[in-house]
Amino acid sequence: MAALGIATGGSNWFSALALGVTLLKCLLIPTYHSTDFEVHRNWLAITHSLPISQWYYEATSEWTLDYPPFFAWFEYALSHVAKYFDQEMLNVRNLNYSSSRTLLFQRFSVIFTDALFVYAVHECCKCIDGKKAGKELTEKPKFILSVLLLWNFGLLIVDHIHFQYNGFLSGLMLLSIARFFQKRHMEGAFLFAVLLHFKHIYLYVAPAYGVYLLRSYCFTANKPDGSIRWNSFSFVRLISLGLIVFLVSALSLGPFLALNQLPQVFSRLFPFKRGLCHAYWAPNFWALYSALDKVLSVIGLELKLLDPNKIPKASMTSGLVQQFQHTVLPSVTPLATFICTLIAMLPSVFCLWFKPQGPRGFLRCLILCALSSFLFGWHVHEKAILLAVLPMRKEKPLFNWMETFYLLGLGPLEVFCEFVFPFTSWNLKYPFIPLLLTSVYCAVGITYAWLKLYVSVLTDPPVGKTKKQ
Repeated sequence: MAALGIATGGSNWFSALALGVTLLKCLLIPTYHSTDFEVHRNWLAITHSLPISQWYYEATSEWTLDYPPFFAWFEYALSHVAKYFDQEMLNVRNLNYSSSRTLLFQRFSVIFTDALFVYAVHECCKCIDGKKAGKELTEKPKFILSVLLLWNFGLLIVDHIHFQYNGFLSGLMLLSIARFFQKRHMEGAFLFAVLLHFKHIYLYVAPAYGVYLLRSYCFTANKPDGSIRWNSFSFVRLISLGLIVFLVSALSLGPFLALNQLPQVFSRLFPFKRGLCHAYWAPNFWALYSALDKVLSVIGLELKLLDPNKIPKASMTSGLVQQFQHTVLPSVTPLATFICTLIAMLPSVFCLWFKPQGPRGFLRCLILCALSSFLFGWHVHEKAILLAVLPMRKEKPLFNWMETFYLLGLGPLEVFCEFVFPFTSWNLKYPFIPLLLTSVYCAVGITYAWLKLYVSVLTDPPVGKTKKQ
């Protein structure tokens, strides 16, 4: 299905890859799905059966609408197709409703909208220089990139088993990146502005977009040494970019501004009462921090240095999404995570300005911004790593022996957590250990990747260009 949407002139192997992964997605239709399946069914019901004035107030279900307005309209559009499958799924009070027709519709809605992702991958492949490609198909960079993106295992799990629409959203982001490589900056800016009003998590990479457009589009020329030529600034281009952002934002938020509901919308988009970490820890810096706090607390209790009655009841390892206090280490606030994230992003943004490397430099800055937000952000979901992983596929994935050894270590870790630990005496006393070990192990790898990319960005020389398009 998705392969039919490929632009003409594409290679046969690309069509085969797209068709193959689409068939695989169809085979995954009857598999397990998470609570996000009910989340999106409820949003279909909210947007279909209620007036817009109630969309961000409706709270019959615990899964309230907490995505930006464009995504709400996206659900509204889908609901008008859903009614031909099963009208009952569009009843707000039918909590946890799941019929076979509902399952088919929601699964196929993800598969169908993935056509945008397939098209975006096709456009990204056009940006690769194929002159140095090998004779074998498997040696061609375009083929490798297509496989890594279209058959991305994480995306298949999150969208077509767990259930979400990340392929559609990632398609918008990849398409905007491709437009920058094609020097179609206005289109890239428009696509990213639209993306922000579909899912606000992409705000984390907004600094990369803003600085790159200002540096490489609003300033039209560089000096021979690559530094900025200040008299080349174009107010027309700046105003054009501002107009795009304004019009897209007005279209998205305007109706809620007219209803005096912007504070309510923003309160849904930015809920800071969910706690530092998600119930299943994202493998980031705060997982390492919280793991250290947990280890110190266990040691303190064993050595009777801590009073059990004074230990906070809200636990990081309870599996609940809630606010909590660390036991030994200082507790972390949303402001602290914001400051840490900002500090982590700043060097990459400065490099994008002072050491311009064209679209490739923008891409690397975007990846670093995404990784920085994942490592230091507040209440980060583990699946948010896709924000950095998918664009990273355009970088060269070369592994040395140490990195290969680390990746192979995931196998024994999984065997221990799933098959060995349940039979140990620690299973009842320390049930959090599998989660802690998995999060900490993966956090080490992601932190290493972040540091390695940063070293590369900071040490690479700027690309000197005297004139840009």
